[in-house]
Amino acid sequence: AVVDTFVAAGAACYLPLFGPAGAGTPVGVAVTGNINLSDEAAAAAYYADLPPLWASVHLAGGFLARPITQTSRAELNRQLDMNLVTSFLCCREAVRAMRKSGGGRIVNVAARVVEQPMGGSIAYSVSKAGVAALTRSLAIEVRGDGILVNAILPSIIDTPVNRAAMPNADFPQWPKPEELAQVILWLASPENRLTSGALVPVYGGA
Repeated sequence: AVVDTFVAAGAACYLPLFGPAGAGTPVGVAVTGNINLSDEAAAAAYYADLPPLWASVHLAGGFLARPITQTSRAELNRQLDMNLVTSFLCCREAVRAMRKSGGGRIVNVAARVVEQPMGGSIAYSVSKAGVAALTRSLAIEVRGDGILVNAILPSIIDTPVNRAAMPNADFPQWPKPEELAQVILWLASPENRLTSGALVPVYGGA
């Protein structure tokens, strides 16, 4: 949904996928498969091959619903890798690129649990809190470089996977991917001239 929204707005998009690229790439999107953005060398090499960069939107991530006594160290590490490490490495490489081109926009994806804590998903919550701290700290660090850094805080997103996992939920209250994409688009756009360091709530009615 985010890529489609950016393409519709006229952006040229570069999309790294964890799995194979496959076929059917939309016009305006350059897809590269088999990129592990939690791998430092892989993330650095991917960004190094990109043309001058205006915006970097960090969508890689994952969820784990597990209470603390059932959460292994390996599961904690995996949540940190998927959510925090991918955001950190992409932010770092984006800053390097944007300093060369004179500025830009960075958008991370944290989660509502950052401001409205809940039990039962401790590793996920910790990793997303790290994304929020990264966003706020980086916004201050790069404010003199013309780089604005923000994050959105979605609740449960209305996707087929989430509907299947929670069949009795109130789906109309969940934020839609297309709605979140519009917020991300504005934060990443030249029209955003002031907002940086913000954690933007995008809960819908959830």
